[in-house]
Amino acid sequence: MEDPSNLSAVSSEDAGKFGFTRDEMYSSNLAGTVNPYDRHLFLRHKSYNDWASRVEEDGLPNLLSSALKSRKNDIPVKTLLTVIEGAESDGDVLVFPEMIKYKGLTDSDVEGFVEDVLVNGKPWASGVQETLTGSYIFVCAHGNRDKRCGVCGPALIQKLNEEIELRGQKDQMFVSACCHIGGHKYAGNLIIFSLDSEGKITGNWYGYVTPEDVPELLDQQIAKGEIIQHLWRGQMGASTEGGDKTDEQKLPNGTEVKKNEKHEETTTQKTKENVDGCCQGANGFTCCMTASLEANEKEKSEEPREVCGKTGMCKLTSWVESWEQHHVLTAAAVVGVVATIAVAYSHYRRSG
Repeated sequence: MEDPSNLSAVSSEDAGKFGFTRDEMYSSNLAGTVNPYDRHLFLRHKSYNDWASRVEEDGLPNLLSSALKSRKNDIPVKTLLTVIEGAESDGDVLVFPEMIKYKGLTDSDVEGFVEDVLVNGKPWASGVQETLTGSYIFVCAHGNRDKRCGVCGPALIQKLNEEIELRGQKDQMFVSACCHIGGHKYAGNLIIFSLDSEGKITGNWYGYVTPEDVPELLDQQIAKGEIIQHLWRGQMGASTEGGDKTDEQKLPNGTEVKKNEKHEETTTQKTKENVDGCCQGANGFTCCMTASLEANEKEKSEEPREVCGKTGMCKLTSWVESWEQHHVLTAAAVVGVVATIAVAYSHYRRSG
């Protein structure tokens, strides 16, 4: 079995601190860490070793990114843009889930490309459309953005290419380095576009991937279209319609999984604070807890006595009330008898 910390061209210190054996590995729940979206564009641009920290602000990526933002309201589906390694194929644009490639996008083509392809949903008038076949794997290797991706990404790319070549599938599976896709702490991060178990193209995001996971990814995700649950972050096309569905996300296999627990707790706390109307008083004093306690005490004092749980106090209270009522009636009867005797005695004295 290959030692995952044995990374070429990486010092042992960096491998331990930023690689697959770092302390934060597997410390978070991955499912639900991908925001819903419907289309993914990949723009080929230079070698990943040459990317600046913010490669999206460089030349053609910057122009395309800016065009997407300015036409956001005109594009009917939520679209992501990610830069991938290019070299001799700089300017090529891959579009998923449509499985289309347009070659040689230039600075002057950007507005027309966005208008034709993304806004109007038509073929690019100035470019040649090619159909993509096979499966595509994009691995974050953006080392100038985050050291963890810079250490884990290249090792995963190397292992993927070795395994694919060993299986004789170089014409069916294609691996590329990509820029930052979010979630550095989940490195190794990668996205796989392939057919699912129903024959549809899906983009599944994976985190905490190590070289040892590569065979399983190829055998299960790509060959069978089945999710590897403990590494799965989410997928293209996952929806959170209706608001109430955001607490859980369904795996394509049909299994429901909870989102990141820490994220849920934080969101719940923020929601509670907003509902409670907490205030920040002088010297940092907060009234959240005080207001909550006062409200609880008020509610308790206003509760009917019959609502008293399973302690048996309702019966006791009812018995005491009945006992008090009985004695009041008895006392009234005694008073009546005494009054009758007094009247009779007074009448007797007058007649004597």
